[in-house]
This record gives sequence, C-alpha cells and structure tokens, in this order.
Amino acid sequence: MMKKTLLLALSALLLLSAGCASAPAPEKTDTLTIESRYPLAYAQQFTVDECAGGYSLVTIDGSRYLVVPAGADVPAELDADIVVLRQPIENIYLVSTSAMDPIIGIGGLGAVALSGTQADNWYLDAAKTAMEQGQIAYAGKYSAPDYEAILAADCGLAIENTMIYHTPEVKEQLEKFGIPVLVERSSYEDGPLARMEWVKLYGILLGKTEEAERLFDTAVRRVAPLAEQTPTGKTVAFFSVTSNNLATVRKGNDYVAKMIEMAGGTYAFAGLTDSGNNLATVNLSLEDFYAGAKDADVLIYNSTIEGEIHTIDELLAKCPMLKDFKAVQSGDVWCTSQSLFQQSMELPDLILDMNKVFTEGQPDDSKLTFLTKIQ
Repeated sequence: MMKKTLLLALSALLLLSAGCASAPAPEKTDTLTIESRYPLAYAQQFTVDECAGGYSLVTIDGSRYLVVPAGADVPAELDADIVVLRQPIENIYLVSTSAMDPIIGIGGLGAVALSGTQADNWYLDAAKTAMEQGQIAYAGKYSAPDYEAILAADCGLAIENTMIYHTPEVKEQLEKFGIPVLVERSSYEDGPLARMEWVKLYGILLGKTEEAERLFDTAVRRVAPLAEQTPTGKTVAFFSVTSNNLATVRKGNDYVAKMIEMAGGTYAFAGLTDSGNNLATVNLSLEDFYAGAKDADVLIYNSTIEGEIHTIDELLAKCPMLKDFKAVQSGDVWCTSQSLFQQSMELPDLILDMNKVFTEGQPDDSKLTFLTKIQ
C-alpha cells in the first residue's frame, strides 16, 4: 500500500502570461497526489499509480520509481526510498533481454545506448543491427558491467533482471554513480499475456503509452478466438535434454504450460508445481521424464537451453529411450527456434503454432513461426 503521506495536494499550475501561444509550462509541485491506478488486465508483478501533473509512480516488488515528466520538478516532499526517473529517459543500459523486444515494438530502441548482451547473442534483428552499426555498445554482462563506458554514455537508467540480486554489489555501485536501477520481473508472471503486458511499463517510461497499449491489444486479439475452441485432448511435453542426462521441463504453473493450455493442449507435467525454489524449470531424471511423458501425444523440444535439433536421430542421440515414446513413433515431435525467449512480444505466434500442431496434426513448417518438425 502506498503511504498516506503521498496523498497530498499538488500546488496550482503556474499561470501563463495572457495570450501566450507556447505549450503550457510543466506543473510545479511540492507533494504528490495519486489520482488513479493505471489499468492492467493480466500483469501482477508491477503497478502504476497515475498522479496529478502527469507523474507516474511505479512499484515493482516493493521498489518504487517516480517517472517525472520532461521539464517538471521533482516533488520536494518525496519519500526517500522512491527512485526518480526523469523523462526523457535516455542512454539506457539494457541487461534484461526480455525487455528489448517490447522496447523495439513501441519504437523505443533509440533510447537504448548500452547492452548487457553482445551483438552475436541477439536474435532480434533490430538489436543486432543497432550494435553492429555502433548505435548500441556492449557494456558488459550483469555481473561485470563496464562502469567507465556506462558513465561516459551518460546512462539514464539500467534495466536489469533478477539475476542482479546474485551480485548486489553491482547494483549498489551503479546507484552510487547516480544511475537508477530498475529490476524487471516479467519472468515471474505466470501467464504469457501477463508477461507481454510489461510493454505498458516501457511505454510509460519512454513516453509511448499509446504505442504500448496498441501493441498489447493486438497481441490479445490474436489469441482471443482460441478461448472459444474446445480443448483438443492432446497431451504435450515441453522439454530439453541436458548434457548430464537430465530432462529439463517447465513447472505446471509456468507460462509455457499456460500457453499449451491456451492452444488447446494439456501439459504432461501439469502437477509439477513445487520444487522448493522460484525457478520456472525442473530437472528430472530420464526415468522420471519417461514416466511422465512416454504417452504424450506431442513432444516439443526447447532449443533455447541446449540448442536446436533437426532430426529424430539427433534427439535419440541425446536420449535413446525416447524411441519408445508415443510421439516419436507417430512423428509428432517439434523443436522451438532459439529466438523464442528473446521475442517476448511474439508469444501469440507460439500459441497459434501449437494450436495448429494440435488441431491440424502435421502442419507444414511454412505455416509456423516458432516450431519446426523434427524429421
């Protein structure tokens, strides 16, 4: 809950001289007045309070950020824990890869000057090209940032994911240098639409709220017709096989399981929800994976962890016992593209791909975006 001390009146607008044709001057304020809660349909991991004067108060896991409109004053009576983000927010150091796609989608790539991912590791063409052309510079990964480059770029914001909590001294050092650090938590959302709704946060930060809302609404409309379809009854295992002979699967309450359900399938490990940690994945022995997925109608191999596979022989080389699986024998085995988890705003494409696989049986690869049949 926001502290009641925030619920104070804003001072009056500064009056413009009579007949002045210029834009209204920014509102001057000593205190902050929350007027309404910005509507979110799915996301649970952040909130935005809309304040008088165009200010936005963002809360993420207890951390608060005040987005101050360009030209406006920072309220004098502001709680000490609130991080101030002055618009325009520029020269962002972007470490969270999942944030790049929504930023690109709303036309905000120009606000990013530094990346925590090297050009060769981007699957997003716009990000890769921007780095290759020198518009975005590599400034080190989350645990070893190039502080000199970050300071030289006049960085206005570092966008991290929760991996930064493994090296808290890095976050502290960035803040000591006066660089605000926002830790995004979209990966903690339990559904695909909730993850995609984080685009609205980036719209608010970058002054592109309308663009963000249009992009998100389009994504929701694309998958909305699936809600009217009858479940297919197909059981689906989404997995990869590690080099040390374990099967990595998603938990039953994970957003991938929700996508399978939205597409009309039933996730084979729906009951696997508690492993004593906050990770979305669980490593199973091959024997346990065999027991849970042997009779699955469809196998989807997650290439983002161990790389893509293209043939059944490659799959069986990783795990010979898969030859006994129903889906392998029927030829209903698919592989995701490695770009999947960076393309966070294209999750509707994967949902629609899976729906085609579940309903059409053997759709041609040309009709799919993220899935390829393993021959």
